[in-house]
Amino acid sequence: MMAANSVQDASGYYCGPIIDAHHHLWDLSSCSHPWLSADKNQTGALSRNQLPEQYLIASVGYNVIATVHIEAGWDPTNPFGELTWLDSLQRPDWMAARYVAHAQLAKPNIANLLDRYTAHPRVTGVREILSKSRKAASEFEQMDDPDWRRGMEVLATHDLSFDLLIMPWQFGAALRLANDFPQTLFILNHCGAPIDRTQAGFDDWKNGLCSLANAPNIVLKVSDLVAYDQQWTLDSLAQVVLTCIDCFGADRIMLASDHPVETLYATFDSTYTAFKVILKHLSGSDLYKLFCANAARYYKMAETQILDPTHGKISC
Repeated sequence: MMAANSVQDASGYYCGPIIDAHHHLWDLSSCSHPWLSADKNQTGALSRNQLPEQYLIASVGYNVIATVHIEAGWDPTNPFGELTWLDSLQRPDWMAARYVAHAQLAKPNIANLLDRYTAHPRVTGVREILSKSRKAASEFEQMDDPDWRRGMEVLATHDLSFDLLIMPWQFGAALRLANDFPQTLFILNHCGAPIDRTQAGFDDWKNGLCSLANAPNIVLKVSDLVAYDQQWTLDSLAQVVLTCIDCFGADRIMLASDHPVETLYATFDSTYTAFKVILKHLSGSDLYKLFCANAARYYKMAETQILDPTHGKISC
């Protein structure tokens, strides 16, 4: 662990290494992302290729020493195809150092797919997007479905985490899931989606988030803050970030961009600038955990490997 004072500049802002724990790459010409090709009216980042060179441009000036690539809605009939495509990309070795792959746990062939994922040296987890509208979740909650849970039982026999993308009204089901599968690490995405910004909605999200924190096998990604706060201010972002810290603590949180999706309402620079300003009051040790060390831990990157002197230099 590097010295706390080596990751803060003279003004106290974090200037150490960053592991971006959540971003996506895609090539629209592959026609492998149905959600991107279905809506021809998409604009901005969703209407353009997002390849390593785009990430390098967006993150220029930041000491990003590793990233985690999260499945980007690849054609579900060929889930392993995304990994093959990622492996083929020309990119720095630190970019997409770890993969979170797509898996539909209710599928009958799930055991074979998870075996293949486990054998891949960069895959450390899987994700299946479970977020539903309040009405849909009340009618059918996938996390409680017996067929889906049989797939979770298979996942529990593999050394893979599960990235959890849900809405606040699904927190109860998520807590039941985490309690029933204590050997599996669940990584809650995007702050648990604080979408209802009325005071009552915010309080419900906060209370549910703190309840989830009671499960020791749930950790939190503070990522894509602007998805649920499109008219954001630094104060509105701080309200969410600091609530996350209060609930989960500095040992169980990773910071991430969700690039390029965050560019619909912000930039990589404004995202990480907000993190630095909002969290300035924390100790150097806690800042290092949030920006770097926790992601290395939860996504299984040895710090001695990640902090390679040829790339992971501290320059404040």
